Amino acid sequence: MKKGLRIVVPVVAAVVVVGGLIGFLLLQVSTASQFFQRTAQNRAELNADIFDDAVPSAENDPLPSGDQALLHLRQGDLLALENNWAGAEREYAASADAGGGIPALRKLAQAQLQRHNLEGARNTVDRLKREGAKAEDLLLLDVILQLRSGELEKARTLLTEAPDSPHKQYGLGLLALIQGQHDEAKTQLTAVTQGWEPVLRSYAKTLLTAYDEYALFPQSRPIHLQTLLARNLAQVQECELALPLLQGVVQEQDDYRDAWILHGYCSFATERFDRALSSLERAYALDPEKPEIQYFLGRTYAALQDHGNAITFLQYALKNGFKPEREVRRAIALEAQATNDTALALAQYKGMAEAEDATVAHVRTYVSMAVNADQKEAAYTAAVGATQRWPESADAYELLGWTSAQLDKKEEAKAALEKALELDPGRESARQALLLL
Repeated sequence: MKKGLRIVVPVVAAVVVVGGLIGFLLLQVSTASQFFQRTAQNRAELNADIFDDAVPSAENDPLPSGDQALLHLRQGDLLALENNWAGAEREYAASADAGGGIPALRKLAQAQLQRHNLEGARNTVDRLKREGAKAEDLLLLDVILQLRSGELEKARTLLTEAPDSPHKQYGLGLLALIQGQHDEAKTQLTAVTQGWEPVLRSYAKTLLTAYDEYALFPQSRPIHLQTLLARNLAQVQECELALPLLQGVVQEQDDYRDAWILHGYCSFATERFDRALSSLERAYALDPEKPEIQYFLGRTYAALQDHGNAITFLQYALKNGFKPEREVRRAIALEAQATNDTALALAQYKGMAEAEDATVAHVRTYVSMAVNADQKEAAYTAAVGATQRWPESADAYELLGWTSAQLDKKEEAKAALEKALELDPGRESARQALLLL
């Protein structure tokens, strides 16, 4: 069944908040765990109701063909939230090929930059030029390409010759920041916060908070500022620029736990999985009980196809209270499915379905998995529970109708589907299911 409005509707509004892809600001670098929790929370909240489309719903009707570009774009956004930039690049490319135009190409370039696919990004910039993208947007992409390539003087030349704009000021701010010219960086970024470009205003404010936090601790060593700046660069999707700063920090202080965590995270985000593993193992040696380290170790092992170690560390993170719990359970379930451990996967989906913040969608995922695993009675019990928990939900009653039909409880299925239609008269999928009964 094609993914339809159930995917698009909850995502469209959320992705408008540009900059939310990596999380919110931290108050202290010593609380870096919040950075990773919010990263996972953002992705989990957007992905909460698209785990599985196996169970019919009125909102699962296929999108019109003209909306395929939007569908691919939003699916790319979801993959970007979980740092699956390879998948995001594929979706953004599909969106561009389906007529997504400049918005799709801009996000495609961003994904390619995240993956250090500089040649691909250059080609995408050429496509943007042919599509008529704004000169200032092209300038910033060209500058970031030069910064990611280490061509700092070329970046400076591009910026010097460009007319004034927030994009130019942001580029100059990034250049000054990575060169350690902090007064210049603050001047340029402050100008961006007063400019007309809302995304760059948000990014500039994020970067400036690192300087504000550092000013609260005037006796701090310079490596503290570098770590704060690296953290905030990661928040504005500039892990590539954060990594050299973090490398300098850990070379100077090998036991700086938060710097190692951020180094591991940014290595993971930019698909340097071997380097991520090394950095996170160092962080783990410094603090073996921290669930955020365990979680990203698990994610890194998963990326390296080491499912056994992935499950082990993800289970450690779950046991030690990683938040959001839903996100770590989902990661465990995916690894369990990769190793054909149906019981472990089902236990995770059941845990998500029973959580206080669960939705009908989480129950639907568990029910679908349980039916596929020939545990139809357990699925039926969960579906009944959903109608008790959400008595005004047409989704819950349609789920019960579908599950009852799997057990050949035709009268109960009919009653549940009729209730779904009573709650939502326009629910065509329930109407069709009744006709089949």
